[in-house]
This record gives sequence, C-alpha cells and structure tokens, in this order.
Amino acid sequence: MKSKATQSNLKAKEKKPGRSVPELAALVLFLFALIIYFSFASEYFLGVENWINILSAVSVAGILAVPGTMLLIAAQVDLSIGSAAAFTGIIAGLFINSSGVGLGIFYAILMGVVIGLVNGIVITKIQVNSLITTLGTLAILRGLSYIVGGGQTVMVPNLSYLGLARPFLNLPLSVIIFGFICILGILIMRYTTFGRSLYVIGANPSAARLVGIRTPKVILICFVLSGVATALAGVILTSQLTAASPMAANGLELSVITAIVLGGASLNGGRGTISGTILGLLIIGVLNNGLVLLNIDTFWQQVARGTLLIIAVSFDQLRERWGVKRS
Repeated sequence: MKSKATQSNLKAKEKKPGRSVPELAALVLFLFALIIYFSFASEYFLGVENWINILSAVSVAGILAVPGTMLLIAAQVDLSIGSAAAFTGIIAGLFINSSGVGLGIFYAILMGVVIGLVNGIVITKIQVNSLITTLGTLAILRGLSYIVGGGQTVMVPNLSYLGLARPFLNLPLSVIIFGFICILGILIMRYTTFGRSLYVIGANPSAARLVGIRTPKVILICFVLSGVATALAGVILTSQLTAASPMAANGLELSVITAIVLGGASLNGGRGTISGTILGLLIIGVLNNGLVLLNIDTFWQQVARGTLLIIAVSFDQLRERWGVKRS
C-alpha cells in the first residue's frame, strides 16, 4: 500500500509542470508589454538586426540557464557558472594559441566536465550544501582565472569566426547553439525519466528514494551538464571578444538565476520549465536592450536587473504561500 501511495504521489508531482501555463501566459503578456513600450520609445527597437542583437546577448546566459533550470528544479543551485565560464575561456584561449582551435575547445570542455564533477561530488558525497559549495568554487575559479592567465587578457584571434559566423538565417552561431540546447532541454524534461525524476527529487526527496531514483547520480549528472555548459559559454564569449579575460562573465550567474526564477522555477525545488526560463531570458534581454537604446546609464541597468531578481523571488514566495493555503 505504501509503495502504491508513493507511486501515486510521484505521478502527481510529474504533472506539476503543467500548472505553469497561467504563469507562462503572464510572462508572455509582460514581454509583449515591454516590446510595445520600447517599440514606441525607440525607432530602432523593432529592427531585425536589433532583435538578432537581443538573441545574441541572451544566448550565453541561455546556454547556462538550461542546466541551471534542471538544477533548481532538483532544489540545487550552481553559482560558479560565471567564474567557470571565465576560467574555461582562459583555458581555451591558451590552448588555441599553442595547439590549435580543436584542442583548445576540447580542453575547455574537459575542464568544464571536471568542474561539474568536483561540484557534484562535494555536494552528493560529502553532502555540502550546493549554495556553499558553488560559492566556494566561484571564488576559486575566479582566482585561478587570474593565476592561469597571468592576470592579463589573452588575445585569441584564431577563434573570431565562431563569434562572427552566421551560418543559418543570418543568425549568429551562438544563437543557433542556444536554440539547439533549449530544444534538447525541453525534450529531456518532458519525455525522459531523467527529466521527470528531477521534479520528484526537488519536491519530495524522500519519495524519490522510495521509488528507486538514484538521487546522487541524477544531481551529479546535472552538475556535469552545467560544467559543460560553462565551457561552451566560455568558448563563445572568447570568440565574440577575440580574447579571454579573467573578468569575463562577471555577475553572469545573477542574470541566469533571475531568468530561471522569473520563468517560474521555485527556489525550493519541484517546479519550473525550460520554456519559462526562455521567456525569462527574453524579458531580461528586451529590458537590457531597451534601456541601452534609451541611453539609460549602465549603473541604472544594474539596478533594474537587481530589482527584477527581487520581484521574481518575491513572486516565487507568494506562489509558495498561495499554494500552501490552497492545499
């Protein structure tokens, strides 16, 4: 009887992502409101090239946000992604200059896997909280970026074509990679046991164990995916700038977490969708782009992003309280 009750609870949790439809509708309305406002405020906003710029600007954060959404659904968080992107970018730049583009990208991705494994093992085996673990690796990797790069920006002219190439529909390669990862993430979350297990782990870890979900393994895989994503982001940033800087991606984790929470994911785990995260990214991208077109000071843009994060978290907490009252 206990097993049947647990399986019933598991199925109920798996259906939970479907409840996000009204929330996604609200996000779509908010996004359209921003688009309408900025289209009247700036004559350049609706231009095709400007929208390509918006997509290009959110693509790096988006690549990181897909595995980041998976982690948050499982009640985990990776705050080291910005520093990891900078560090893997430095690794890529150094090896590209000495050994060629292929080896440079290979070693960057390999380093991303190692970073993900270290984070995942510390969290699942030693059982250190993911927030504390990744705060620690955030500081470590940022420091290593300066050490390995000698405190200097590493010029990488041989990688510029990755940042400039527009192989399909005039879209930058980074946007195409982002789109592919989003589609892959949606398919994983909707149609695989791995994706569904993340909701159960985040909503009810005890139930996950009772139905045989290998929680440590699933969480470890998520952190490895996050590590690979940071390597891709680091390589793309390096190609866009034709240089690898130890200061690259500074504060990027703020934009990623804002997009994920704004998209409907819960800080307590058990809820969230890749589609919602994409909408959150577009809202942030449109807001940032619109503020630039209106010549708003960069510091006020930072204020706007911070405010958006607080609003997103506040709505998350209100949703949790509303859900408790209804249950």
